[in-house]
Amino acid sequence: MHTLHMDQWTHSHQFDAAATRAERMTQWVILLTACTMVVEIVAGWLTGSMALLADGWHMGTHVFALGITVFAYRFARRQSNNPAFTFGTGKVQSLAGFASSIVLGIVALGMAAESIHRLFSQPEIHFRQAFTVACIGLAVNLFSVFMLHQPHEDHPHEDDRGHHHHHDHNLRAAFLHVVADALTSLLAMAALLGVRYWNLRWLDPAMGVLGAVLIVVWGFGLLRETARTLLDAGVDPATVDRIRNCLEADADNRVADLHVWTLGGGSLSVAVALVTHSPRPPEHYRQLLATFGEIRHSTIEVIPCPGPSCLDPAPLPS
Repeated sequence: MHTLHMDQWTHSHQFDAAATRAERMTQWVILLTACTMVVEIVAGWLTGSMALLADGWHMGTHVFALGITVFAYRFARRQSNNPAFTFGTGKVQSLAGFASSIVLGIVALGMAAESIHRLFSQPEIHFRQAFTVACIGLAVNLFSVFMLHQPHEDHPHEDDRGHHHHHDHNLRAAFLHVVADALTSLLAMAALLGVRYWNLRWLDPAMGVLGAVLIVVWGFGLLRETARTLLDAGVDPATVDRIRNCLEADADNRVADLHVWTLGGGSLSVAVALVTHSPRPPEHYRQLLATFGEIRHSTIEVIPCPGPSCLDPAPLPS
């Protein structure tokens, strides 16, 4: 008697193999950032540099945000086979990215408020000490950017035009945090040079305001993207059209209903209802969708059409 094995019809919900390495790299970045944060806060307080002090506190909030990143990776990994999560835990990364984007906005507002206050008080700044620590902070930030950029290069997703798309919102949030740190360090150095050689004391807090504006722009972009993914609106309409055209190009199929949404890590899920004169097993239509490597889960309903009229487009209302 032939024994059926259900494994051939089931699949894993672990859709992001790059997450383990990203988690490990983020842990190293947290350690580096925390150490630099302590140095810059102490040095900024002693030297009176607002740009340097802001960079230190900025790093402190990023340590918290990067902690969210690591927590999200661990939670997603440990709960990946939990049946309570119907389509896996891929969207935990987007949820963490959403939270991190809010932290970015809070950091930017704090930087702007303190910088505006310093714009009028203009305390004395000790150039040599502040500039040295800012250089150290920039070096650490650039190294952190390099570390977090590696998983992107190792696991790219490409569309038909050959462009790389990185769908790990959790990693992108961590990347934006360290880039924002690097920007703040760079602006601090520029401000300190302006104070040292041209006595432009207003430049130090002005750079803090400029950095805050740029961080708000980046944070809002991440907030909008992660929110769309969490609301199942993050799939490119062109991708949906290509899926529809692929199914309708086979025989006399017509797509009656199509839903495409993101599972996390660039993976997609598809639910489709097909009307056709020549119905075939669902596996046939899954083979048609196999050209879309990002589709990891599909639900296909095949509806036999008894006559030609059901394939005709619906008449327009008079």
